[in-house]
Amino acid sequence: MKRREFGIGTVAAATGLAIGAATPGRWMQTLANELSLTDAPGSNDRILVVVQWSGGNDGLNTVVPYRNEDYAKARPKLNIDPSSVIKLDDDLGLHPSLKSLDTMLESGRLSIIQGVGYPSPNRSHFESMDIWHSCTYKHDRAGSGWLGRYLSETNTTAAKQASDALGLHIGSEPLPLALNERSVQIPSIASIEQMRLKGSKWQRESTSTATSDDSGLLGFVSTSAQAALAASERLESALSTPDASGDFPETSLGEKLRIISRLIHAGLGTRIYYVTLDGFDTHANQLDVHASLLRQWSDAVAAFSRSLERGGQRDRVLVMTFSEFGRRVAENASLGTDHGAAAPMFFTGPVFASQRIGELPSLTDLDDGDLKFHTDFRDIYSVVIDDWLGGSSSKALGPAFQRSKATLSLFRS
Repeated sequence: MKRREFGIGTVAAATGLAIGAATPGRWMQTLANELSLTDAPGSNDRILVVVQWSGGNDGLNTVVPYRNEDYAKARPKLNIDPSSVIKLDDDLGLHPSLKSLDTMLESGRLSIIQGVGYPSPNRSHFESMDIWHSCTYKHDRAGSGWLGRYLSETNTTAAKQASDALGLHIGSEPLPLALNERSVQIPSIASIEQMRLKGSKWQRESTSTATSDDSGLLGFVSTSAQAALAASERLESALSTPDASGDFPETSLGEKLRIISRLIHAGLGTRIYYVTLDGFDTHANQLDVHASLLRQWSDAVAAFSRSLERGGQRDRVLVMTFSEFGRRVAENASLGTDHGAAAPMFFTGPVFASQRIGELPSLTDLDDGDLKFHTDFRDIYSVVIDDWLGGSSSKALGPAFQRSKATLSLFRS
């Protein structure tokens, strides 16, 4: 093992932090500054929280065409009872497990974009998710993601005003490709417990007095560890402040959003947060599993919204929820649904221009059994970057992508 590799492994183990994208030497030199809580941007700086539904969410049983005869015919056992849906209008309703979103629905703080996808859809979980993360097909992929590229552009200006990490991934999964970019350091935090330093007082003292030979291996490890320890302590101080985030459900997603809420209330200048909710690959016995996942998401998002409202932060935090694809229109023999294509995306947070954008794709004019998309997800990304984050989507999405001429109005002007 080389000296640099040894130092990286030692520091990562000591702090519970994983740092993605940047070259090892660079992140160790800048980590202490990246996570500082001083000089945070003002409250006018907007935040994006991305919730990834992994596995392929069944959009038809999430936004339900409860009066559509073709829906009931294609899903004789999996259709959602029309009497139980949360009605949006005379044709569409939300799954009954999304009851927690009622308040946001009534106040205009929930927006649904129907029929989202991309040309020539791929039904592989990994490849389709990589397409959503990188905005490119495999032959054009360069190992960077749309948010990483956006943050690399932001890094040159915003980093001069704030020394916090521009992005954070909360969860035990590998750093999402969407956040990847060589010029940006994105920490990945598995949990508050793992964030807390496991080292004893002796270990802390030893890192500061281990050696005076800065050119030696021990000196290298000591210097690197001290920087990481200092950064870890500063981030922990934000998580250790009095918890004004309120009640959150005791679920995986509830805990992740509680952490984000606490960091926002503590004044962290981070612009992008990323979390994942897994389990949406419902090939069999879908009804109960899907209902539980939707309830976990809606309860956590509703608690997050209430927390932000109490702290006066709700209007500056946008939550975007997506999945790598939808499910097929017809149910299968195992009381589930198979990999599909187009599906809805969900936004919560500020008051939106419209509760719903785009029409439900036809349930009879299909692409090999799948719904046809009418809104390219990259158009939505461009709106998020240009109109919400105040950046330029041309770098994040690449010069090859041309934004649709059709106006996609998500936010109030």
